[in-house]
Amino acid sequence: MHHHTMTALSRRRLLAALAALPAAAWAQGPGRPDKITVAGWNKPIVEVTPLLVDEDKGFYRAQGIDLAYVPGAGGGDAIRNILSGQADVAFTDPGSLFAALDKGEKLRAIYDIYPQNVFNVVSLKGSNITKPADLKGKKIGVYSLSSGTRQNLLVLLHQAGLKESDVTIVVTGLLNFAPLLQGQVDATAATDTGLLVGRRRGLGEVNVMEVGRSLNVSSDLFVVREEVFQQKKAALRRFLQAYRDAAAWMIAKPEEAAQLAARRAIDGSDPAVNLEIIRLRNAASVSALTRLKGLGAMDLDSLQKAADAYRQLGLIGNPLKVAEVVSQELLPLRGTP
Repeated sequence: MHHHTMTALSRRRLLAALAALPAAAWAQGPGRPDKITVAGWNKPIVEVTPLLVDEDKGFYRAQGIDLAYVPGAGGGDAIRNILSGQADVAFTDPGSLFAALDKGEKLRAIYDIYPQNVFNVVSLKGSNITKPADLKGKKIGVYSLSSGTRQNLLVLLHQAGLKESDVTIVVTGLLNFAPLLQGQVDATAATDTGLLVGRRRGLGEVNVMEVGRSLNVSSDLFVVREEVFQQKKAALRRFLQAYRDAAAWMIAKPEEAAQLAARRAIDGSDPAVNLEIIRLRNAASVSALTRLKGLGAMDLDSLQKAADAYRQLGLIGNPLKVAEVVSQELLPLRGTP
């Protein structure tokens, strides 16, 4: 009897000792890693290299995370994939987040991936489209109807007093400037990396309207369902630590990242282009706030301004209190390595 009591006591002691260990120490142990599936807004492309190189770099394994990636066509897709339970974390744009919250979905934003707005609308020089009002009656390409390219195009249109029905929206697929060059669309909504690739492919002289000049809100956030946020806090915290480590590595070693992207990304065949894409994504990942508080820190004022703008522009119907749907509590502290 005495013997058994000792075993129970020592087991309790062992559990208490384990509980006191930091998360990383758990990860080293024989315990099963936590699976975290990220729903992307795209296929595994160069610009999401921090999510593609765990086989090479082990950022997620080091945190006890078994990482998986589910592709999508736009930020709205990423959110649908977490709502259906196919993924834990959505890589999505604020506009898609606001639209889902407006429909009553219970979501939580937990990390600011790109504090800078990287969206734009591009047209050929000859078309004389230089300001949002010039888009009236025009055909405009978007990546998909549930993507940040469409959300940000709507912001530009509405700021010029135009509605979606004042233009013809054409789904052209990702980073695709062929329809613009061939005259099938008059302008196309894109991102800085999309434009870069277009220019490398001979886009020629273009006019670029940067949405960030009128609404400089984050381009992409990590978003989870409220239920997942409550149930998986420890694993999500370690996932964010790993992502931040991977993003910091990409900032510190862009050349290495470009080489690995050549092996891991579906569009990564040219390391020189990879490097340019990576440099743009590195620049979009930092801001005055992240320099102060660390990568991933969220600017509540900016997100609230954006939510208010989306409502004033008629893109969402209900007022949103951003502070209620943004949580910084899972962010790694500045001091952690």
